[in-house]
Amino acid sequence: MTDNPYKYKPTKAFWRPSVAERHFAEMEDLWVPLHLTKNDKVATAGSCFAQHIGNNLAKRGATFLDMEPAPPLFNAEAEARRWGFGVFSCRYGNIYTTRQLIQLLDEAFGERVPSERVWEKQGRYFDALRPGIDPVGHDSADTVLALRERHLAKVREMFSTLDLFVFTLGLTEGWELIDDGTMFPMAPGTTAGIFDASKYHFHNLRHAEILEDLRGVWERLKAINSGARMLLTVSPVPLTATATDNHVLPATVYSKSVLRSVAGEMAEDYREVTYFPSYEIISTHPYGGTFFNPDKRTVNQLGVNHVMSHFFSGPLAEEFQLDGEPAKQEEPDLICDEGELDQVLD
Repeated sequence: MTDNPYKYKPTKAFWRPSVAERHFAEMEDLWVPLHLTKNDKVATAGSCFAQHIGNNLAKRGATFLDMEPAPPLFNAEAEARRWGFGVFSCRYGNIYTTRQLIQLLDEAFGERVPSERVWEKQGRYFDALRPGIDPVGHDSADTVLALRERHLAKVREMFSTLDLFVFTLGLTEGWELIDDGTMFPMAPGTTAGIFDASKYHFHNLRHAEILEDLRGVWERLKAINSGARMLLTVSPVPLTATATDNHVLPATVYSKSVLRSVAGEMAEDYREVTYFPSYEIISTHPYGGTFFNPDKRTVNQLGVNHVMSHFFSGPLAEEFQLDGEPAKQEEPDLICDEGELDQVLD
């Protein structure tokens, strides 16, 4: 006869003492903070929610990589962010899917060239792989391509020099070019371009595909930069709209469940990959929807502060101290390409 194997598990392994008998504000040990110092170079990418981690690291004194800073012509941070500056570590806009991420990495290092890189709208030209970063477009396709080459050089530099890559998984749904499988951040015709069903199709990435993408990203990153580490999170923000035939609620649950599963497997399979549970802190039922705005989708400042109180815990709390009260630390407006889908209803 042997002891019950649960007998020696810590308190956090049991629901009653760690969740049911605690106010949500008193939950603790939701993750084991990774080792990070102010000298470590941190880069971010992903969905809208990834911006919160980058913003909070920067204002706590971390070495946050900003490879494409705003030129001096912008007088205000909010204006610069609208043009894609200071949102992520490079000016690539929202990278919602793992397919976008691995294709960007391969393009930056000369392993692929998308067969469609420029979209047109009302005589102006846009980068099809990041259409939301330029509100007015350019006067020629050549200008777009030249700027993209400059951008890719910064992406190469970022991946080659970072110490920690923070990626927030946002969506499983995306729109692809049938010709070569290039996945775009937005459907053609939403921000720019023209939708043509003979050229583009909808692709809802499955677990196996997403896991293969992320493993490919990790293997490529380690080949480029052997000292790199990766921190994965899943965005708690529901879909604005779904291109499936499902109601947007189950479509959201499907998408987030698949992404959470992949992130967990990556953290289990690779010692230098860590998962942070921002999704669970915002979205799960013990919190009762407290951290969502009235639209039941966007996350309020209270929620952001609470997530960051868990992120900056343990040794990270000592390394990255915040000047001032967290409640007074307002976040800049998030830049979210997906939000444009709401305009379909107008």
